[in-house]
Amino acid sequence: MALEEEKGRGSYELLSGTYSAACGAMLCRAQVVAAYPITPQSTVVERLSEYIAEGKLEAKFIPVESEHSALAVLASASAGGVRTFTATARQGLALMHEVLHWAGRGRCPIVMAVVTASLGPPPDIGMEQDDALVQRDTGWMQFYCQSNQEILDTIILAYRVAELVSLPVMVCFDGFIMSHTYEPVFVPDRDVVDGFLPPRQTKFKIDPDNPLRFFASPGAVAGAPYLSKLRRRTQDAFEIAMEAVKQVHEEFYQHFGRRYDVIEPYRAEDAEVILVALTSVASMTHDIVDELRKQGKKVGLLRVRMFRPFPRQEITAALQNAAKVLVIDRNVSYGRSGIMALELRAAMYSAPKKPPIFGFIGGVAGLSITPGRIREAIQYTYEHREPDDEVIWLGIPRWEE
Repeated sequence: MALEEEKGRGSYELLSGTYSAACGAMLCRAQVVAAYPITPQSTVVERLSEYIAEGKLEAKFIPVESEHSALAVLASASAGGVRTFTATARQGLALMHEVLHWAGRGRCPIVMAVVTASLGPPPDIGMEQDDALVQRDTGWMQFYCQSNQEILDTIILAYRVAELVSLPVMVCFDGFIMSHTYEPVFVPDRDVVDGFLPPRQTKFKIDPDNPLRFFASPGAVAGAPYLSKLRRRTQDAFEIAMEAVKQVHEEFYQHFGRRYDVIEPYRAEDAEVILVALTSVASMTHDIVDELRKQGKKVGLLRVRMFRPFPRQEITAALQNAAKVLVIDRNVSYGRSGIMALELRAAMYSAPKKPPIFGFIGGVAGLSITPGRIREAIQYTYEHREPDDEVIWLGIPRWEE
């Protein structure tokens, strides 16, 4: 990176996760920002308002009365052909739910930072991933980041992918663990980003000066034969998006020198036990894998970076040589299990080999997942042929205990 600085390609800055997201949106020249503050995302849009006030970003900042209104504004602006951005978390994302469907099924390439944290009741602001993961069926792509550098880079990647396939994207990262932690982040110069992300080009858009240009509008009623084709077309877009993401990842590497993928295996090729996780749990597990390898235990890690579209083929291929698989979910699909565990079980159903999947739930409501808890989950997996239950609670006792 020092060489990049010497060439004038950018410089290091000490940024929190929320500031990294704001900086990414600024570098991408977002044209309309609409937002309503909610902890722990508020500093994302506060920083963007500062960029606009300082003249670093030429954009329209629209403060609104709710998160529902924020996304409604952006869906309209995006349908009008401009590049849009917002951020939210927790109950704010839940309040957006209706408009998430409008934006997703309406094929609006909005980029939104989601700082994952607990949903109420009771009110809480601790780390949890239910808020983002429960929106997985709304027609939005979802990426999950594990460092502040990755947050900034993924905002840039997200715009490129979103505008290629006309789908909105959530860039998700852990509340407080990442949002309020500062790290050195390499910030590329804006002209470098311009070379990777051209201005948005839109073939079909709402034109306020010519409202009758198109027969249909976002509020028009469609009959079942037409609407059913639209549903299939949206699914087709997600299938196309999988290949588009891989293409954009490679172009990003060629342009910026940092490589990303939809999954990131670590020492998984010959592993007997593989731990699957998102975000900060995955980042903590690298050292534990190295430690257990020195003890003669063949442990590996599979970090899932993209959750929608779900990289089923890549995941099943990465897990084929494992004797056992464990998942640590920081979320609960009530009445069933952790959400990632559910997705893995479904993905592995048609795989040639089906290792048992141990589904752990921990680190919800802001409860820390320590290295000791991760070791505990791995040890349990080693000692049991099959899981005792579909859900194994990690460090969370029953109420009466």
